[in-house]
Amino acid sequence: MGLRRTSWMHLSALCRRAPLSTAPAAREQPAAGPGAEPVCGPAETARPPVPAVDFGNTQEAYRSRRSWELARSLLVLSLCASPALLARHEQLLHLARKLLGQRLFNTLMKMTFYGQFVAGEDQESIRPLIQHNRAFGVGSILDYGVEEDLTPEEAERTEMESCSSALERDGCGVSKREKQFQAHRAFGDRRDGVTSARTYFYASEAKCDSHMETFLHCIEASGGASEDGFSAIKLTALGRPQFLLQFSDVLTKWRRFFHHVAAEQGKAGLAAVDTKLEVAALQESVVKMGIASRAEIEDWFTAETLGVSGTLDLLDWCSLIDSRTELSRHLVVPNMQTGRLEPLLSQFTEEEERQMTRMLQRMDVLAKKANQVGVRLMVDAEQTYFQPAISRLTLEMQRRFNVERPLIFNTFQCYLRDAYDNVILDVELARREGWCFGAKLVRGAYMAQERARALEVGYEDPINPTYEATSAVYHRCLDYVLEELKHNARAAVMVASHNEDTVRFTLRSASQLRPSILQRLSGHQWLVTEVCTGQPARGGMEELGLHPADRQVYFGQLLGMCDHISFPLGQAGFPVYKYVPYGPVMEVLPYLSRRALENSGVMKGAQRERQLLWQELKRRLCTRRLFHQPA
Repeated sequence: MGLRRTSWMHLSALCRRAPLSTAPAAREQPAAGPGAEPVCGPAETARPPVPAVDFGNTQEAYRSRRSWELARSLLVLSLCASPALLARHEQLLHLARKLLGQRLFNTLMKMTFYGQFVAGEDQESIRPLIQHNRAFGVGSILDYGVEEDLTPEEAERTEMESCSSALERDGCGVSKREKQFQAHRAFGDRRDGVTSARTYFYASEAKCDSHMETFLHCIEASGGASEDGFSAIKLTALGRPQFLLQFSDVLTKWRRFFHHVAAEQGKAGLAAVDTKLEVAALQESVVKMGIASRAEIEDWFTAETLGVSGTLDLLDWCSLIDSRTELSRHLVVPNMQTGRLEPLLSQFTEEEERQMTRMLQRMDVLAKKANQVGVRLMVDAEQTYFQPAISRLTLEMQRRFNVERPLIFNTFQCYLRDAYDNVILDVELARREGWCFGAKLVRGAYMAQERARALEVGYEDPINPTYEATSAVYHRCLDYVLEELKHNARAAVMVASHNEDTVRFTLRSASQLRPSILQRLSGHQWLVTEVCTGQPARGGMEELGLHPADRQVYFGQLLGMCDHISFPLGQAGFPVYKYVPYGPVMEVLPYLSRRALENSGVMKGAQRERQLLWQELKRRLCTRRLFHQPA
């Protein structure tokens, strides 16, 4: 089995046809940002103000729901709040199935948990719910919720095999990847500690093709359901996770090397987007390290490739990793422990290279289908050891497909310490290269797992220390993106959150937030300063003049959760979507287990939602409208 040294430049080239544009003309264009004149924005005409939304008006919030549906929601969410039941929910489900039989068990599930969180068994059966929600202003993001029912041992074995190269599995080579980007048996079952994300394990190329077909069906159905639909995909469903690990390791080492050189030039501690290397000093460092001779590097950093400033920032630096075939032979970085130079490139067998190519081709097929039917494609975030590669490959898709509008959306997990830097770097790159920025902001789904893995394996915890710190980062990222949207009508963001305060933050200016937000976010200087002083530099949609009719700001929640947020938004004219899972009862039980756990531990507004449901049921009972029919 012959080995090939495959450069990651080749990987990126497979993902897109056009090389990275770093020409001076592109870089000298005025960047849209705070203080700049609006670029290609909507015409300055008199428009109605941003609609007011009352999340406490239960009559309006639940007018799309019949009373028995409210009672079911109240029952299910109350059961989800019981620690005793949750601790034994799998045993209780197994017992109920054994006592009732499969048919009665399915009926019970459809009347309770399944009916609350899952739309139906197939795309045909979920059509009425999609049409009903659409009539009340709420769109749908279809999500086939079926997961393989693997035992922990099977999941662990599958993960270890699919995250290691042929050389590593055969014992012929030792992985040179950093610990964070190696497979670890104790964390082989990636489902552990994850409450709100579906997990895919690599089985075969045929299975990846099957996942792609499922995604294609969801894209087609979303295109038929609305003119402005969304669909979501996961890259771990489309190929071997080994490639994501290796590519993430490359990108992380390359970025760390940039900061190492920046520290040598006395520029440590600056924000990522503000750190600029002096090219002349960088060339001297490259020569001293023995990476290449002075003659060899003359063509690496030229005015044609990097402009005429004589400096190189992180975006320029990252562009080098995929646009210089001559440089690819020299892509080495110093190992901080040994002091030796090590290659960034990896060795693949011919079969592994074919598998990597197929993964990129599947991404391309999905993006083209989304473009064809007019559906926006959101690439979900995953674990931090996969995420650098996922974000980079998503970026390549954005360069190709986000030419006229934001078709591809990257996902930013705001519980990560580097989330804000990643957001501003992507916004800046979109400005420079002229494509449309599209993002989904989430808090994150892997916190417990990530913390435990970092502690056990021995690398820095990538997660913010507290929930409040994560909320502050989320609001900071959202604040920056909303400011960008004010000046760039072709950019868009989805606020994917069940947190009512975050939605309020999005809708109106920071100085108008209710005092309870300040109490929960006290100690986070950025947010406290802006709210207390009422600084008008940035704010929500109301202050920035972002109207829901512009369809730049979208909202997203899960089916069966936070209807008191979703439906008032939709009825007021805001673009809002529900993640709508579907699939046979028994095959979506893992999904239902996570929904139960999420309602207990993650969703802070669960108690308020139960109070509102009970309040609306009492109102209908007292006003003799218990048989309310939605209209």
